[in-house]
Amino acid sequence: MSSLRRTKIVATLGPATDRPGEIERIIKAGVDVVRINMSHGSVEDHLKRAEFIRETATKLNREVAILVDLQGPKIRVARFTSGVVELTEGDKFALDNNVDPLNGNHEEVGLTYKNLPYDVKPGNLLLLDDGRIVMKVDQVVGERVECTVTVGGKLSNNKGINLLGGGLSASALTEKDKEDIVTAAKIDADYLALSFPRSAADVEYCRSLAQQAGLTCGIVSKIERAEAVADDETLDGIILASDVVMIARGDLGVEVGDAQLPAIQKKIIKRARQLNRVTITATQMMETMIENAIPTRAEVFDVANAVMDGTDAVMLSGETATGKFPHLVVDAMARICHEAEKNRSTRHSQHRIDEYFSAVDETIAMATMYAANHFNVKCIAALTESGNTPLLMSRISSGMPIFALTPHKSTRRKVCMYRGVYPSIVDYTGLTDDEVQQNVLKQLKTFGIVAEGDLVILTRGEQRGNMGGTNRLEIVKVP
Repeated sequence: MSSLRRTKIVATLGPATDRPGEIERIIKAGVDVVRINMSHGSVEDHLKRAEFIRETATKLNREVAILVDLQGPKIRVARFTSGVVELTEGDKFALDNNVDPLNGNHEEVGLTYKNLPYDVKPGNLLLLDDGRIVMKVDQVVGERVECTVTVGGKLSNNKGINLLGGGLSASALTEKDKEDIVTAAKIDADYLALSFPRSAADVEYCRSLAQQAGLTCGIVSKIERAEAVADDETLDGIILASDVVMIARGDLGVEVGDAQLPAIQKKIIKRARQLNRVTITATQMMETMIENAIPTRAEVFDVANAVMDGTDAVMLSGETATGKFPHLVVDAMARICHEAEKNRSTRHSQHRIDEYFSAVDETIAMATMYAANHFNVKCIAALTESGNTPLLMSRISSGMPIFALTPHKSTRRKVCMYRGVYPSIVDYTGLTDDEVQQNVLKQLKTFGIVAEGDLVILTRGEQRGNMGGTNRLEIVKVP
């Protein structure tokens, strides 16, 4: 039981994982969820990768969820004639809708985001290429934003633009995103990630589009705009409208400033757990492993701190999509997570200890975890239809493995994102309650989790097949 890692690993697919045998290697190394980034690749690429993931996971007798990540608005400069220009402090530089999008130079460049001249005003600071280049807006003349470079460097084609403090009006969902939601429905994605939401309304709109496309999945809100964390009411609204929130530290760090990121990360994780939602910590977690076979000590600490903060999952981007060692980085991340989980703070919780509960299944979940943390049981077995009861259980810090036993494949894949929850198949067709109990205990023995005489907490509903029907908690002895 001690070998079970609780924190889940999300790995991005790309050219590196297309190499022969690499998908099998990263799954064996510990990947729980794969991310398909809709910013790159064709529809055919995405469908092919998704199909291969499902086939390989089945072959390895593993459940692996698929997260489709929408691109969102492209707030970028256009292209330069020479591909790159060198800017120095004090240079005058313009961002202009009327410049040929292929022929920018060291004085001006076109825009892919046409609303920029209407979103900024003199004195604003624009951060380009993840903040590597900084420009102060001097004036806006028609569709031309005239600036002075305050931090120089090389600026190349299609680099991103952020406004310090946020405030760009770009819609969270583009026409491309709407087309990609249809592709996600063809994939039968388990999660759909929304880029740059500013409010709960953005999340609800994304969910409605997914439902119209025939896709029933978890919605992941990527927290990457300053507006999303500007006040507690807005942040809570986004969290509650979502199934999962991703702390996307790249754009978020540029908009709010790097120094504020650690506190914001901790706040989001804590608040999401309080509101019974799932969190992913993302961006540059093990960036140097794109080129190197081992992580830096700083990266080790970063991953470990996210685990000790209580994140459900940690995410790899370029490390697995384009890096040299996809399976090695997954293996390294798994080891770091496992060691961090031995820290006492990751196994004890005061979650909702002084609150009343609003539903029967939540009451059962909280009672289960209190018993698990204060009684000598080996594990928790939750018979579940939707996966909601294991989700509620997983909001409480514990060292106790939670097995989500369900006949539904979609539910088994969904719980792959939940910290400390492990999917398992159960078929209770035509069985009595006693027969179901004996089958569950036999399955746990097969896993090597329990032995004769051990105690197990079993939760289930009286009416099998009903969503949200968990109303029974039993402590049973393994025969």
